[in-house]
Amino acid sequence: MSWVRKKPSGRWEARYRDPAGRLRAKTFATKGDARRYLQRVGVDLQRGEYLDPIGGKILFGEVAEQWTAGLVHLKPKTAADYACALRVHVLPVWKRVPVGQIDSASVQRYVAGMVRRGVSPARIRKAHGVLKQVLDTAVDLTLIRANPAAGTKLPAMARQEMRFLTPPQIAALALAIQPPYDLLVFFAAYTGLRAGEIAALRRRHIDLDRRVVLVERSVSEVGGRLIEGSPKTDRSRRAVGLPGFLADWLARHLEDAPADRHVFTAPDGGPLRHGNFYARQFKPAVRRALPADLHGLRFHDLRHTCAALLIAEGAHPKAIQQRLGHSSITVTLDRYGHLFPGLDEALTERLDATLRIAMHGRIRVWPHESTARDAAPGNPSAVVLNSSHDE
Repeated sequence: MSWVRKKPSGRWEARYRDPAGRLRAKTFATKGDARRYLQRVGVDLQRGEYLDPIGGKILFGEVAEQWTAGLVHLKPKTAADYACALRVHVLPVWKRVPVGQIDSASVQRYVAGMVRRGVSPARIRKAHGVLKQVLDTAVDLTLIRANPAAGTKLPAMARQEMRFLTPPQIAALALAIQPPYDLLVFFAAYTGLRAGEIAALRRRHIDLDRRVVLVERSVSEVGGRLIEGSPKTDRSRRAVGLPGFLADWLARHLEDAPADRHVFTAPDGGPLRHGNFYARQFKPAVRRALPADLHGLRFHDLRHTCAALLIAEGAHPKAIQQRLGHSSITVTLDRYGHLFPGLDEALTERLDATLRIAMHGRIRVWPHESTARDAAPGNPSAVVLNSSHDE
């Protein structure tokens, strides 16, 4: 329902009721302008595209509060990362800006400013992702029609260099660390578990009879507190086989340990804090045991090392995905596809061998399309295909 009325001032007022039944009004200089405005409002109402005329005046910071309240479904570490990006990079720029005044050009300038200040591509993408999610909330609340952060050009992410250790290098690194953390290094390199998954392991997760470790929990550190929860993804819940030597060493390490005891603990016996282990044990050992070109080795590179060892042993990509707990085979191939040397060459040779076996002893004329019956004896173009297995 809408109508136009003339005010005592001589101006014209367009009136209508919004989807919530609230009376809305806007004043114009002429009756025609008021009617055209009501026509546009009517079209928007019919299409379900109506926007509250004062919605665009709501400040970004207010919408961000509503968005933050909806993060309860996220893992604590993820929620903390979002909150940090919002506080450090997003709110200082956008907090007091009405959402209706944010456009694509201003978002692009915001990204360009971070690039000029030397903010890393990863942090820029995180900040832009938070900005976009808050503006998605503004769209959902019908405060704005479209998200101005969609389609923003972002700096490319440089793929972090992976480092891989050979078995002798794994052993050298492990022996440079005091027990039981030498075992932890071997464990990480030969199981491929993430640091948080290793920290969460308890005795009950190690099945020494079956030589299997069950990955069911993960630990993350948020604000100085250790928080234990489910693994990174549903695929991260998995059973990982233990090489015989690792099972034997774990049996001695866990002898008479109660089911609830952590497999690896802090020096004082408390829960293992990966940050402390990394700074106090792992990095010093890397510098002592490995050549200079490997001094940048991260603990996560032991997981990459496990993948490289599996590939070298001819493991199928699907088996590698399952062992590492990747969400999909695509993740595995994107990350480690370059480590399959000569894969296409090997497949080509197998296809060639397959044809030779199928055509064993038959005569084929090349490049003509005639059959073996058309080939005249002594024809120089006739070729006998033999299986290489009979040679």
